[in-house]
Order: sequence, then structure tokens, then C-alpha cells
Amino acid sequence: MRELNSVQCVSGSSCDMRAKASDMHSKDCVKVAVRVRPFNKRERDAGSRCIISLVSTSISIQDPRDCHNRRSFCFDYAYWSHSGFTRDQTGLFVPKELGGRYADQHSVFQDLGVGILENALQGYNATLLAYGQTGSGKSYSMVGYGPNKGLVPKLCDRLFEAIREHQENRQCQVFFSMLEIYNEQVVDLLSRGSRSAAGLRVREELQRGFYVEGLRKIPCENALQVEQLMEQGTRTRTTAATQMNANSSRSHMLIILQLKQIFSKESITKQSNINLVDLAGSERQRSSGSEADRLKEGTAINLSLTTLGNVISALADIAVGKKVVHIPYRDSVLTKLLQSALGGNSRTVMIATLSPADICYEESLSTLRYAERAKRIQNRAVVNESPTERLVKELKAENARLLQKLSRMDQEGRRATDESKELRQLLTQNELQIRAIQTLWEQHLQEALKDWEQQYANITQERRMMQMYPYILNINEDAQLSGVVKLFIQEGEWGIGLCDSAPRSISIKGLGIQEHHAVFRNEQRRVTLTPLTGSKVIVNGNAVYETAELQHLDRLILGSNCTYLFVGYPSERGGEDWGRYDYDYFQSELAAAEGIHLSESSTGCSQTDPSLLAVFYDYIQLMPMVAEANQMSQELSKGVEFKLEIKNLALSDSRGHDLQKDTVVRVTSAGSKQVWMWSKAKFVNRKFLMEEVYQQFKAAQHEDNRVECLPAVVLPRDKDPFWDPVEPLLLGTAHLWLQSLAFRIPLEEQLEVLGSEGTEEAILQAQLIPCTSTGLPLGEDDILIDPSEVLGRRLDFQLVLDQCCGVRWIREARNRGIQIGFRVFDCGELLYTPAVWHNINPLLDHRVQFTSLQTSQRLLDYLQSSAVVLELWGLQEGCSVLSSSLGAVRMTAEGSFIIDMLDPQATLSDSAELSCSVRALQQDLEKLKSLNESLRKENHSLREQLNTVKNGGDGVRGRSLRPSCDAEFARALKVFYHSMTSVRGQLQRLRRHRPSEESDLLGLRLFVDEQSRLLRDFSEQLEDSVSTLKQDIAAIVRRKRERSGIWS
Repeated sequence: MRELNSVQCVSGSSCDMRAKASDMHSKDCVKVAVRVRPFNKRERDAGSRCIISLVSTSISIQDPRDCHNRRSFCFDYAYWSHSGFTRDQTGLFVPKELGGRYADQHSVFQDLGVGILENALQGYNATLLAYGQTGSGKSYSMVGYGPNKGLVPKLCDRLFEAIREHQENRQCQVFFSMLEIYNEQVVDLLSRGSRSAAGLRVREELQRGFYVEGLRKIPCENALQVEQLMEQGTRTRTTAATQMNANSSRSHMLIILQLKQIFSKESITKQSNINLVDLAGSERQRSSGSEADRLKEGTAINLSLTTLGNVISALADIAVGKKVVHIPYRDSVLTKLLQSALGGNSRTVMIATLSPADICYEESLSTLRYAERAKRIQNRAVVNESPTERLVKELKAENARLLQKLSRMDQEGRRATDESKELRQLLTQNELQIRAIQTLWEQHLQEALKDWEQQYANITQERRMMQMYPYILNINEDAQLSGVVKLFIQEGEWGIGLCDSAPRSISIKGLGIQEHHAVFRNEQRRVTLTPLTGSKVIVNGNAVYETAELQHLDRLILGSNCTYLFVGYPSERGGEDWGRYDYDYFQSELAAAEGIHLSESSTGCSQTDPSLLAVFYDYIQLMPMVAEANQMSQELSKGVEFKLEIKNLALSDSRGHDLQKDTVVRVTSAGSKQVWMWSKAKFVNRKFLMEEVYQQFKAAQHEDNRVECLPAVVLPRDKDPFWDPVEPLLLGTAHLWLQSLAFRIPLEEQLEVLGSEGTEEAILQAQLIPCTSTGLPLGEDDILIDPSEVLGRRLDFQLVLDQCCGVRWIREARNRGIQIGFRVFDCGELLYTPAVWHNINPLLDHRVQFTSLQTSQRLLDYLQSSAVVLELWGLQEGCSVLSSSLGAVRMTAEGSFIIDMLDPQATLSDSAELSCSVRALQQDLEKLKSLNESLRKENHSLREQLNTVKNGGDGVRGRSLRPSCDAEFARALKVFYHSMTSVRGQLQRLRRHRPSEESDLLGLRLFVDEQSRLLRDFSEQLEDSVSTLKQDIAAIVRRKRERSGIWS
């Protein structure tokens, strides 16, 4: 190889790539295909609706929240693989009807794979990019499953078929490479040596462009060898992901097939690279709000995909004539290696895969927009001629010239001179170089043959052991990486853990794996698993601390997240479907053990609420990540604990409707007791940053043999992913219902402040007091029987927050404080009580008055159907106190907050109409004045006649009877409302009363007895309240009838 390199250097410019003149100016646009997959289990369970339609090569997507918002796109190819298919006897998915619209793997290959193969055989570089969110079908389209082979294996099969067909007129050489890019590090998946902590380096040469230094290229003679190499690479990828705690859905995988065709007669060699790229998942993180992380968003893990988008956008702008100063190829490893595929010397195809489900609308629309930009990119593809083979031709031409010169010297009769000796030496050197170049392929094959023999022996040994012993099978989040690693449990005792030096040990690596983690015992065809001290072992979702006997298809989780399926002896294996035990199954089991599981809705419908299902799958997706974050925190001595919670699980809005639920992560510092609440998006970003810190820590450990002497990792706070500035936290809410205000009845309640998951955070004493404009409470005579009497009149009331009792937030750490926040009706700002610190039973003594100057029907409806939501906020040392911004709030002269104000826009729009109405009313007013004067005179004469008929005492009694009945009725209503307050409290206790997850049969019986007692008390209280109200009303009516003669 040194000789070859030296000759290349000598050759200089003669080694440059040549191309036909017609090819030099040809432009090839990137061809883009989209493929729509079927619903997966998650989407079927959610009752998802298909929002994508396809006609020919046009595809449309509808916004599930707006049926009128539909976007259409047009591509080179569009494949409908969502429906209209069946599985034949061999397991192939085929169209249900002959000529149906379903696009199977074969039709996709005919359109895309055949074109890529033809381009490669013609000498062009060819690239296939697979793009889409995780789980959208990229791996199925690229690799496939079982008999449904994807583009890569089909392409390899056809490639070697073509080589065999043309072996008479050309010699073909195929080299295979496989690499992965994760966190901007390149990993050779076929490397025989130990992996470098920093990965392989990407270098640049003028002739070759960007290339991976030291990447292994293995010669292949048939498609079976390529398949075995892919299996080997997948196994390495699985092991590397486990060791480095990497998420395969965030990594890019590149398969490079280098094809060299030597045409002996024409003395032409064509060399092409086929790049098959499975890009990382393109999904965007769903956030509960517009929260931004103080630390960088999209770290090195996201850098390649972000840069790829920037490159595609820049190239698309160039294609439409825009001036672009810079194309950022050099900003990431991926775009460096794909430079020729994007705007360079390659014919490129992109396949974008989509989920048709409404719950994936945002991701699918983003994918379509990405693909639309990519189809504008123009490449300049040329037929490549290998510089090495051209060198052979040049050497042969030079030898022919030297031989001719020597022949001429002999004919002239010259004797051997220094010149002739030099010519013969040059001739010999050239022959040696030609022989070295031509034997290079054979040497590669001989070196690879040893690897093939070793790999074949390993495969044979593995298959033999599968028929003899039980084993554990790895299960990965990426289905392509599941079932790759098999760890056999032979007879006797076998330790499992990091240690690989013991004679009877099974070595595994991963977060939370101890040096000696657990012990397998295989005795008398029974396998048991015994956890060792300090190790984490979970079997079928439940933590195990003692010896457990394993059954066929038991699910094991070792450490933080090393997941395995136990496969028993061959005699125990039946016809079970192992495929259902996927990664989600493991996490669902864990969630069920924590009490988080899907059940039928309260309406009795067997279909789960789609919003709940989305939260559930978010929860099980984050569970392993939280376990890994906790383990990293422990190993890095950060003292930070992460815990999953479901936001708004038990909370409702002011009308009692459930709030939108979301998955959040509660972060607690063990030392300072500081607490943060992170959204899913923020936690995922921080977790990637934690991985970077952790990997640097492990690299330092690897370099230093004194592992125990390494100090804890200390980072500046502004760069520490485990820390954030403290902020106030929403601890829970309580509902103070306003219905009594519609009757002007005062209300005093003790409210339970419930946390997000239904836990009792505190008891809040609150009052609603109808009052005068000056704040004086109204009396019983002011109580209304008909709430509509308040319409158009002034309404004043006070909200009084007296005290908060038993605050759990402060009981956990005395250096904390609380505030109460609330908003009434259309009050523009959230109002807060003053902060109270260091007291478990803080006295609030906070009073706020609200005024409606002219009560509207809208306010009356609000009072009769809504509650004021009282938010309990937790304060921590160092965080700012919550304050109200009163700039947009109107107040009376007495300091009361004005609510129920007219909409200024509505007032302006109605002003013209009102002015016309005023003029008409003024005319009517004059007529009514004259009519009123005549009626007044008539009324005066009738009143004089009435006074002569009835005596004065009865008149006084008659005038006082109506107010007396009204007051009695108002008092009855007041008693009823107060009794209903205790009934409502009893109903809340019934709703929260649930059996413990650890309850045995006796515990369940006690729960049923307690539930029956609570129901009986609730029924009695409700009956007493209604009965008392009925009796009071009946007495009032009876007394009114007794005096009915007075009203006649």
C-alpha cells in the first residue's frame, strides 16, 4: 500500500477523476418518494383517524383540529401501504386484490432500488436516504422483516445477480462498510479491535473528498456474505448502544457498498459508491408550553439532523435562483459524508416515511415539508473512473514505450549502458507495481476468508446451543436491534455482570450493572436468578430481591434498562408469538407495577380516551430514560433524583372539566431539597446533555486505573444539566363554587387542595361574602329567591382566604413558603396573596372585593356554573415571589376590582346602531310621558277607593306579609346550601377513596366495608338535606295559604 500511495503522489494530476463532456453539465434533481404505513398497535388502541389521502403521486394531509385546513404535496413517487393488503402463506404482505393500490416491498424496490442499481452499474455514485420520525417505517422500507425484504437486501441480491450475468466481459469487486454516527462520533460497526472513545476521524482529501479514516472495507462475493456482515454490524450496534447508554433512534446508520467494474477489453474501470443511509428519527418533542431550556437545545446528538436540514434548505434555495453565500456541509459529520449525495457527484433518492394517524399530524407535516425542499436539490453526477486502474494503464503505456526504446537501442547495436540499465530498472518497478495493484483484490479476499470461516463457525455454534440450552435474548427500543444478542445459560452456576475475567461468567455492560450483578443457576432443567447485594433486578415488572425461578418468556430488566426475554429449554418452547414481547410491553409492565395502566373509561366504553393513551405512551417512553438519568446522577454523585408524574391527572378547570394531561418529570436535589418540574421536551434535552457528561466521566475512568479515586464530576452551574435556577411550583388547586353568590348567600368552606395526582397538599379556609359597595356584609333580608333579580344591578362580593392548614410542601422542608393565586371571571390578571414562609399552618388573612357595576347574563351564568380555582404555589429559597400586574385591571374608588366589563370592541361596533335607536326612543318617550300622566291620575283615584274599603291595620299586615315569606324562604335556602357543602365534601372523599395497590384479600374486604359506610353516610346526609328543604318550603307555602285571604 505504501508503494501504491507513493505512485499516486508521483502521478499527480493524472489521477484526477474524468467524466464525459455530456455528463459534466448534466443536472439530476434528487428524486423523492413518500410511503404511508399502516396504523401500529399504539395508534389502533387510540382509535386514531387516518388524515392522509393519496392520489397518484399527490399526497394530502388534513389538520385533525380543522377539517378545512388541508395541505397537498406532489413527489416523484408516492406509495400507499396503509391498507388493502393481506399476508400470504409465506408471510409476504401482498395486495388483497390484483391491481390494488397497496404498495408492497417489491413495487417500492422496482421504482427505487432498480434505478439505484442501474446508476451504480453505469459508474455513477448512488445514494438512498430514509427519512421520517421514529416508528414511521424507515427500517421496514430499508431492511424489512422476515420474508418482506427491504431495499438494502433486495439491492444486494440484484447486484450480485447482475455481476454473475456480466462476469464474462468484466471483473467486479464489491466492498462493504457499515458505520454509525451518534453524538457526532463515528463508530465502525465491523471493526475487529476495541472501540475508540472518540470514534473514528473524518478527514478530507482533494481527490476523495470527505472520508472516514480507518473505516474497515470488507470484500464480498455474494449476497449471503453481505447479509452476515449486516447481522454482525447490527450486533455491534446493539452492544455499543447498551455500553454507551445511547438511543439508537437518535443515531444515523450508513451502509457503503463500493463497486469496482474492470472492463478488460476496453481497458476501462468504473467505480461507484452506493450509500444507503437510515437517518435518525425526525420527531419533534411535544412540549406542554413555550418553555425554553436555558441550556442549548439540540446538542451534538441533534446536530447532524439539524445541519442536514440547513444544507437541504440552502441547496433548495440555490435551485430556485436564490443567492446563498454558504452551504454548511462542514457543520456536522453526517453532512460531510453526504456532501457528494447532496448537490454533488451522485444520483440521490430520498424515501420519506409517514404515519397516517391524527396523533402524528405535526411530525408527518414536518416530514412532508422536509421532503418537498429536498426534491428541489440538483446534483451533478458523473461516471467515475478509478485512479488506480488508470494508473495501471499509464504504467503499461510507459512500459511499452520503454520496451520500444530498448528495442531501438538493441537494433542500433549499442551495448548495455547506464541508460539501458536505468530503463530496465524502471520497467521492472512498473511490472511490480502492476502486479501489486492487480493482486490487491485477491489479497483482500484471502484476508476476509478467515473472517468468513470464523463467523460461520460462530453462527453454527450459536444455532447448536439454541437447541441445547436456555438463554436470554436482548429486547431493544429499535426493533432492528432486538433479538441480536443471545446469552446462553449452561448447566451449573453462572454469574452475570461487568466482570468478564471469572471462568463461569456472562459479561454484560450498561447503566446500573454491577461488577457482580446476579447469579443464574441451571440445575435439573430449572433456571433460577438470584440478585446480589445492591443490584437492581426486575422480573415481569416487579423488583426481585431473592431467588426467583424463571419461566419460559419471562421478562428481565437488569440495572437501569438492560432488557432481556428469557427463553427456556427447547421442550418448553411452543408456538407462542414472541413478537408481542417488544420494548413497549416491558415498559407497560413496569408502569402497571407503579399503578399506571390503561383501563376502561368511566362511561363503560371499552375504548380508551386517545388523550389518556398519548399520555400513557409518553409515560412508558420516559420511564427507562428516567431510570437511566437516576443512575447517571448516582454514579456522578450529583445527588439529584428524577421522578415521573402525570400533570393535571386529578385537576379540573373552573367548570369542573378535566384539564389536558401531560407527562412531566419532578427533579429533586437531595441535599438542598430544591425541586424543579421539567416538561418532557426539556427532560429529553437534558438527558442527552447528561449522557455527554457521563461519557466523558467514563472515558476518564477508562484512562485512570484507580477508578475509586476519581472525584465527583463538578461542572459550572450554568453548564450543569442536573441543575436549574429555582422557580415557584404549582402544588395543587382547590375549587370554591360561586353558586351561592347568585342568591347573595354567604359561604364559608374548608377546601382540600389537591395535587396534580390527587394527593392532599393542604386544607384552605375560604369565604364568599356578598357585601355593599363599602364592604359591609349583606343581611338575610337581601337574599334573593330568583337569581335573575340581580341582572342589571350592582353586585359586590368579597373573597376571603383565612388560613392554610397542614401544608405538605412546608412540612417536608421548613425553609419554604407558599402563595395562593386566583382569577375571578374576566379579571385580566392572576391575583396572588402575600408570600408566607416557614409555617405549616400559615395565616393568610387575605380579603379581596370584586364589583360588577351592571350584572350581565354572562356573569350570572358564570356564578351559577363555575368555581374560582385557588392555586397553591410553592416557594423556595432563592426564587422570586409571584406578584400581580395590575396595569390592565380597573378598580373602583373604594379599591374593589371591577369585573363583568363590556367588551370595548363590541361597544364600538354597536355605537352607530345605538345612536339611531336613541333618536327613535326619544320620540317614543314623549308619547309615553303623556300616557303615563293619564295613568297616574287613574291610579290615584283607585288607591283612594281601596283605602276606604280596608282598614289601616290590615293594610300594614298585608304589606309586611310578602317580605316575611321571602325572608323565610331565603333562610331555608341558606340552611340547604350549608348542608350541601358537607355533602359535597363527603362526595369528594368517596371519589378519592381507593384501595391500596398492595392490598391483599383482607385489605380489599376492609376497603369494601369502609366504602359502604361512606356511601351510607353520603346517602343519609343527602336525604336529610333535601328532606329539610322540602319541609321548610312546605311550611312556608302552608303559612302563605292560611293568609291567602289577605292577598285576594
